[in-house]
Amino acid sequence: MNTSPAANYAQRLLAESGLTSSHELIDMMLVRNFLEEHYRLNGRLERVATEKDDTFRLSTDSSDYLVKVSPPDEAEAVVALQTAAMRYLETTAPHLPVQRVKLTVGGDDHVAIRLNEGSARVLRVFDFVEGRVLADTNPDAEQLSKAGEMLGLIDVALRPFTHPADRRGLAWDIRHFHQLTELAEHTPSPDHRRLARAVFRLFGENVVPRLTDLETQVIHGDFSPYNIVVDPKSDHFVTGVIDFGDTVRSALIFDPAVPMANLLGKSPDQPWRDACAFAAGYQRKRPIQPSELLLLPVAALARLTLRALITNWRAERAPDRREYLLDHAKNDWINIERSLTVALDDVVAHLREPRHEQS
Repeated sequence: MNTSPAANYAQRLLAESGLTSSHELIDMMLVRNFLEEHYRLNGRLERVATEKDDTFRLSTDSSDYLVKVSPPDEAEAVVALQTAAMRYLETTAPHLPVQRVKLTVGGDDHVAIRLNEGSARVLRVFDFVEGRVLADTNPDAEQLSKAGEMLGLIDVALRPFTHPADRRGLAWDIRHFHQLTELAEHTPSPDHRRLARAVFRLFGENVVPRLTDLETQVIHGDFSPYNIVVDPKSDHFVTGVIDFGDTVRSALIFDPAVPMANLLGKSPDQPWRDACAFAAGYQRKRPIQPSELLLLPVAALARLTLRALITNWRAERAPDRREYLLDHAKNDWINIERSLTVALDDVVAHLREPRHEQS
């Protein structure tokens, strides 16, 4: 990046989000030793591909667990925020299928791994949530609506939650989108840069002037189809909610904007159909103020553009995770272009249609 103020801000934000350092895999034997010592757990340990953490599936004789070790440059306070949000939901909304944190034999919710160079990494163990993720299914409108309801319920439950680290800097937080224009320079395609500039313009004109007065709270931050476990045969459809790694205090509308972004363009002739179905369910449980509903489509477009930009940028710097990163964002630019063909006023009109609370 160049040394302009915008570039410097973007660099600091990306670094604070743990996206700039090269990833060093943690030794599996070290992980095994910590699991045995602090959790009395042993069994087959297998690596699982993820964006930043070292993640493993642990299969024991009685149960399966998900083991996460935070990146070397992620602050312990940020990891504590993620864990605290999950434990808060387990206590205050135990009916919600949020992944559970397993405590150590000493009653702690994590173990700090102190490395020789002075840095620390945080090891946590969670119950393993069995099932298919939403991304691997072909949900209909009603199922998408149920997924939206689940996020609405989570946001209702999180409304009173606070934590000392909840105002963390996070590049994935849509509120910073307009300050990351420098990322477009790392996109090789002129057509993609043109699309990015169009979305930056929409965000600057519509959302930026409202940023300081939007309703805010702690949000999940990444309710993507890869973090929603579902069972099409279940009446509730959503059977698990995982990965609180992007938990942050931000504008409420940015939480449904994330899954909406992931659903844009799936139906080429109706690129907003699935996203609006999700939003309909969300609003049944956590209504969005009419004045803020106007901004939701722009926020969704911003999030999808942000993912396309950061993915390109990250894939250059993390070759070991390049395939994983690019696979999650392979159709983003196509879906952005499709979605921009629809007048946003028409999308807002659809979002404003009456939504009825479901029992």
